[in-house]
Amino acid sequence: MKKMGLDVGEKTIGVSVSDAFGWTAQGITTVKWTEGEFESAFDQLAPIISEHEITTIVVGLPKNMNGTIGERGEASQVFANRIQERFNIQTDLWDERLTTMAAERVLLEADMSRSKRKKVIDKMAAVMILQSYLDAKV
Repeated sequence: MKKMGLDVGEKTIGVSVSDAFGWTAQGITTVKWTEGEFESAFDQLAPIISEHEITTIVVGLPKNMNGTIGERGEASQVFANRIQERFNIQTDLWDERLTTMAAERVLLEADMSRSKRKKVIDKMAAVMILQSYLDAKV
């Protein structure tokens, strides 16, 4: 009954997974992909989905601050639809406004160097997306 959180960007996808109880989210990896080449991303996500027995995938939905959905939000919606079709797993979109900025702030407070932050920012954003989803579902 684990859930997976995804922060989908143009070049990378941050991946997080919940514990079996659905209480906490942990960062797993960052998948490199070229936007639109879904199979390359799915080939990397498939073993994680299988290994962790994922039952729900939560895709971050980047809304504009006024609540509208722009180009990046539309791309996330397409990704969510494609992943649901490919894996036949419940897929939910989750408002991710400010998660990347919040992740950046956490990493800055941890005094992490810029080069190290760049390597983990997407994974940390995926953790924040999934954790906020889990917290709202309790």
